Formats: sequence, structure tokens, C-alpha cells
Amino acid sequence: FCPSPYHLSTSKSNNYQQQQQITQRKLSDWSDFAAIEDDDDLFDDINKDDDLGPPGKRVGFADENDPQEYKAEIGSTIEGPEVDWYGEPLFLPQGSILPLTEENVQAVLAACREEIGTMFGYSAENRGVGITGGVDFVDFDGPSIIVRLKGRFWHQRPTVLDRVEKYIQGRIPEVVECIVEDPWELTDEANNAAE
Repeated sequence: FCPSPYHLSTSKSNNYQQQQQITQRKLSDWSDFAAIEDDDDLFDDINKDDDLGPPGKRVGFADENDPQEYKAEIGSTIEGPEVDWYGEPLFLPQGSILPLTEENVQAVLAACREEIGTMFGYSAENRGVGITGGVDFVDFDGPSIIVRLKGRFWHQRPTVLDRVEKYIQGRIPEVVECIVEDPWELTDEANNAAE
């Protein structure tokens, strides 16, 4: 059987119509989508003036647009992440060259906690909006640094690790990479489970 050009064009036309029907079935129809006129019921639990905080505020935390003083007031009631090293931070410009020693890593990491401090919960203002995350040096694995991420971050944990790594590498170029003690520390589950 040799199909005629008529059969081929009809067949192509039928295939095209079938594909169109399939495609149309996959698309969403938002024609009945409308804004909610009265969304008060969505916020009933936080619109009451009770012991959970002022009306309209996220329970337990300030809003990122609140004044710094209010964030600090809320954050002062939340315990910050513990720091397991209490030496002096070593503030150096990027491009500095320090040898790879534990003392240098700890000092540069302490400076990192302050310079990119908006990522961590070391300040009361950050804790006031729910950022309680911290980073600690754990050990070396050759030229790699093992760190521990703890607490809750606004940024994704791999982003936090990347920023810490870049900060340290910019001052101690012998560092090949920063890795976490446990890969679970980089998951959203770890962040959501944090206090």
C-alpha cells in the first residue's frame, strides 16, 4: 500500500488536531480566578490583640520592614547561636594571603560572622525576624575546611556555605573548599527543624 498525498495530508491534519486537543487539555483555565474580597478570615489568628504579639505581626517575630529597635527588642528575647571559639576576629581585605592554620581559619571565620552578619543570627535584629543560624569550624580534611551549620537561615543553606567558603578563600587561598560535617545540614528539612 502506497499512501497518496491526500492520505498523508489528512493523516497529518488529524495528528495536528489530536495534538491540539491534548495540548488544550494540559493548559490551565484561570478564567474563574478572582481576588478574595474579604481576606480577614485568613488572618483571624494574628489580628487579635493578645499575648502572642501585636495585631498583624508574625507570631513570635518582627517583620523585616519593622524598625531596627523593634527587631532588636524581639531578638533580645531569643537566644543566639553559641560560638565555640572566642579569639579576636581577623579582618583582612579579600586578596590577603594567610597560611592555612586552625587559628587563622577561626579568626577569619569570626570576622566572616560579622562582615556578612545579615546571614546569621548573631545579632538581636536578625534573631528578631527569625534568623537564628550560625556557623562553626569543626576540623580540616586536608586543604578542605569542615564546618557546622546550625539554626535557621533565610537564605538557602548551600548559599550560606558558599558565601562562607568564598569569604575564607579570599583570605586563606590554600583552602580548597568548605564542606559541612553532615550533608543533612544543607537541606531544607534541617532549616525547618531548627529552633
